[in-house]
Amino acid sequence: MGSYRERLLAPASYWVLAVPVAVTLGAEAYFFVDGFIPPLVIVALYAIIAVFLVNWSSATIEVTGTVLRAGRETLALADADEAIALDEKQAMALRGPRADPAAHILLRPYLKRAVYIALANPAGGVPYWLLATRRPEDLVVAIESARRHASQQSVG
Repeated sequence: MGSYRERLLAPASYWVLAVPVAVTLGAEAYFFVDGFIPPLVIVALYAIIAVFLVNWSSATIEVTGTVLRAGRETLALADADEAIALDEKQAMALRGPRADPAAHILLRPYLKRAVYIALANPAGGVPYWLLATRRPEDLVVAIESARRHASQQSVG
């Protein structure tokens, strides 16, 4: 049975780049006041950016048993038709001009590759799932393995 877990952590470069952004924006407070207020503004800005990055990093993709969890959403793998690992160009097309607004999409700008999961019966209005991942091939293998295991259990 396929088992997969990936946390979509923000890269270290985002954390490092948050420092000059917070310092640059916070330093503008020196135009208005002196003293301890500008450093306080810089710390507050960095805290806001840190909360945003932690929230971004909290998303998890997980295949356990017969269920796929992506962020806060859950998909029974019995409802999935096929899973396809996408390269950067294919993923970019599905993020942009070929995107369906009704699709369930979990993307991060720092993850260029993705997995497309077509639904067997899009009666709920969701035609497919598009999940950004660092390891699309591994996720597809886990999904297909879990689907095979679930179909063997339902037959036997």
